[in-house]
Amino acid sequence: MSNHPIEFDRLTCYYGKHKAVDTLNLNIPEGQVTALLGRNGAGKTSAIRCLLGFQEPTRGTARLLGHDVRALPYEVRGRVGYVAEAERLIPWMRVCDIVAYQRATFPTFDADYCDQQMRRLQLPRRRRIGKLSRGMRAQLALLLALAPRPELLVLDDPALGLDAAVRREFLEAMIDMIADEGRTVLFTSHIISDVERVADRVAILDQSVLRVDAPLDELKSRVRRWRAEFDGPPPSPPPLPGLIRSRPSTNGLWLTATSSAESVRGAFQELGATTVVDEPLALEDLFIDLTHPQEAATCDR
Repeated sequence: MSNHPIEFDRLTCYYGKHKAVDTLNLNIPEGQVTALLGRNGAGKTSAIRCLLGFQEPTRGTARLLGHDVRALPYEVRGRVGYVAEAERLIPWMRVCDIVAYQRATFPTFDADYCDQQMRRLQLPRRRRIGKLSRGMRAQLALLLALAPRPELLVLDDPALGLDAAVRREFLEAMIDMIADEGRTVLFTSHIISDVERVADRVAILDQSVLRVDAPLDELKSRVRRWRAEFDGPPPSPPPLPGLIRSRPSTNGLWLTATSSAESVRGAFQELGATTVVDEPLALEDLFIDLTHPQEAATCDR
């Protein structure tokens, strides 16, 4: 079997005439936490729904743990944990009841692990799910997905809507639960700062097209923001390879690029820049520049 538990091969998904995912080619490495990012409507959830067999791709395919998603064997589905943004746990059930149901459903359910995590998270066993806080419900949904000890975990924006403090608790629980187990994780999130805390790798969809696929540390080391100042109005940006975004300011020009320092400084000097400085970019700034509505750049992947 491939060492990529998740493989997208030219996956394309339409809703009527709207193209939600455009020829997606993406392999998720084994044992890594990969974040799939994009603005609303970029195609993240559609790609995940196709991956898990919830909807049929229009063209292309995806493979999950070596199997075509159009014909996933039952035993393969049992090796995958899934938590969705719109996860709805049955509100009238007690925590202990839904845990018992999950235990009876999955032969691989690890009861000792589940008990340990419930104590650590201080989940009240006898309380009805509808009476839990949103943070506790999110943590319970994550635990129910992890207790069967899946090889692969897919999380579709599971912390959406939680306030900052509760989201931090959820992330810490997620990190603790998946740490040092070599589990492959694919997750989406609208909170980019969360991604920087947990992801090994980042893939970015923009207008349904994959723009970035790279290890997070490598991506942050390659992309920099440059600012050049001029004595008068700024000129047009230089035609640099690796240019992601440019924007003028008063007597200045900002560039975000993967170009080498030598090529950027040389290009600015030819344009008559009086000052050239650069700075590393946080992932959130890179994401905003890369998915800016007026841009269609691709960060070399």
